[in-house]
Amino acid sequence: MGRWRPPREKGSAYITPEGAKALDDELRYLWKVERPEVTAIVSAAAKQGDRSENGDYIYGKKRLREIDARVRFLAKRLDELTIVDRVPEQTDKVFFGAYVSLEDEEGCTVEYRIVGPDEFNVKDNKLSMDSPLGKALLGKQMDDEITLSLPEGKKIYYIVQIRYQ
Repeated sequence: MGRWRPPREKGSAYITPEGAKALDDELRYLWKVERPEVTAIVSAAAKQGDRSENGDYIYGKKRLREIDARVRFLAKRLDELTIVDRVPEQTDKVFFGAYVSLEDEEGCTVEYRIVGPDEFNVKDNKLSMDSPLGKALLGKQMDDEITLSLPEGKKIYYIVQIRYQ
């Protein structure tokens, strides 16, 4: 049995200006700071002789491959992305970049920002527009009901506030 897996579905190509800056900062850090440091460590380890048992050399080369792969990904992805830096004309509906406050049936309120798949972080209340909840929210208005099917059952949310910055 092979290890073949079907290709993953591409995420949406939208990003906020803050998200684009974070990806660009990561790219610059990897290329200008971390890669030269690791290259120096690998070079020094290679000068010591036997590379087969040299941990600095082995793990340094592995880290260089990881850095190079991430740099290639970030460079290609940043070229594909569209930075959305304006507020939509209809601010009463949920679109990309909106801050949406939701209330569940128990009265608990949570606020999410709708962002692209490259910058989502649920801990920071950044919700991907490609997630099930993100897809359900897009295009909705105040007081609309959102029903999500979860493994433990259905969950109902109500939109209590929509705002843009």
